[in-house]
Amino acid sequence: MKKTKSLYHGHRFPATVISHAVRWYFRFQLSLRDIEELLFERGVIVSYETIRRWCDKFGAGFAHRVKAARRKPGSTWHLDEVFVTLRGEPYLLWRAVDQHGAELDILLQKHRDKAAAKYFFKRVLAACPDAPRRIVTDQLRSYPAAKAEIPELANIKHVFVKASARVNNRAENNHQPTRERERRMRGFRDPDRTQAFLSSFGPIRQHFALKRHLLRASLYRKQLAARFAGWHRFTGLTQDPSDF
Repeated sequence: MKKTKSLYHGHRFPATVISHAVRWYFRFQLSLRDIEELLFERGVIVSYETIRRWCDKFGAGFAHRVKAARRKPGSTWHLDEVFVTLRGEPYLLWRAVDQHGAELDILLQKHRDKAAAKYFFKRVLAACPDAPRRIVTDQLRSYPAAKAEIPELANIKHVFVKASARVNNRAENNHQPTRERERRMRGFRDPDRTQAFLSSFGPIRQHFALKRHLLRASLYRKQLAARFAGWHRFTGLTQDPSDF
């Protein structure tokens, strides 16, 4: 029987060190240099550039496993777009979440027209093959125009919310962690790197971000322990992570 290579084959640092570094970067408001310092405190000497390469290499794969293991998306999609500036250039960050706040997809685009909305709808459908029962968006006219040209969504109920009315749109709420991280990183720069980072940031952050205020302390700890056990499976940890 052919032995499968380890996910970390060729790396001189153990899996638990790499897994911790990647989780810290996408879960908390930490810079690469912050993580370098935390690892140094634990006796691990590694440069922040190496940590950056770890995040680039493993982040997308870990995020994909997290998304594949979570519960089936809800039947309501909330879509919203927000402006971000990359090196002085305006971009649109499109986001789709379900009624539970789970991120379905995120996409950085230059435009805000029908073609951009249609492309984003198709991306979300590729990630979530089951069409929703309802779609909630703001009053951007690109949404209904694009939706009408997609057979799977053409007859889906479409609800519009007014931004001025401050209706609780879950997609808008989910922009907040991204904004906080954007400030911590002193702004995004390269479009491709920004897309790659945010695609991993959302699922990994949400995997651990339980609604603590709604849970008893004992239940919160039980669910968080289950999330950590899942993370150890996703990242292929075979040793006791408490040893680190």
